[in-house]
Amino acid sequence: MDYHNSPFDLQGKVAVIIGGTGHLCGNMGVALARAGAEVVLVGRNPESAIEKLAAIDAFGGKSWFHRADVRERQEIDDLLTAVLLRSGKVDILVNGAGASLNTPFLEITDDEISTIMDINFKSVLRACQIFGDYFINRAEPSSIINIGSMAGKIPVNGLFTYAAAKAAVHSLTKNLASEWGDHDIRVNTIVPGFFPTGQASQQGDETRALEILRQTPMSRFGEADELTGATLLLASSAGSFMTGTEIIVDGGFSAMTL
Repeated sequence: MDYHNSPFDLQGKVAVIIGGTGHLCGNMGVALARAGAEVVLVGRNPESAIEKLAAIDAFGGKSWFHRADVRERQEIDDLLTAVLLRSGKVDILVNGAGASLNTPFLEITDDEISTIMDINFKSVLRACQIFGDYFINRAEPSSIINIGSMAGKIPVNGLFTYAAAKAAVHSLTKNLASEWGDHDIRVNTIVPGFFPTGQASQQGDETRALEILRQTPMSRFGEADELTGATLLLASSAGSFMTGTEIIVDGGFSAMTL
């Protein structure tokens, strides 16, 4: 392998980032653009995309925004159609839409269950169906990166519905990796630990933050740019034999024992 021509190069690739107007996935979009990909940031609020679009434009990258509410199957269908019309293809799909509520278990309503499951799990399932069908018919190497959560792997107090939804995403990832390996469609999960804009770190007070830091061997929260390495690995040919895996980026949180 010629390492002067980087295996992380994404020149000529098109990446669709659902949840790309958020802080973490927005930074993933900037990283993919820096590697050469054309990036489509997907969200419900165009104003939220301005900063990331400007950052990509500043270094000559190519990106654009598409408004979609991925709780609606038709809007995901329309998203794929729009990307194919404007960009001609899709190579990489990142599923990063997310929302959470810190509700005591006995107070969780059916409406909350429906909302949280729709945003965090059902949107991922629908996008994988719609884009996966396209990837299979296109018959080219493709990568799906689902964004999981530590809450989907270990108990995090109060995040009941969010944790259940993320656990489902982790399971879906492995099942799809098994199902689509023969089609050269890689399906993996990035599992962020506790980041300044992460769901769990926003829910607690200063006491809870200190508890998280005591449980984290690196004794700090993560920074959004620290997801770049995992993102580029899974999106590029550098990770061409990786599927069904979970890359945990948590400062050692999951390795800690008491």
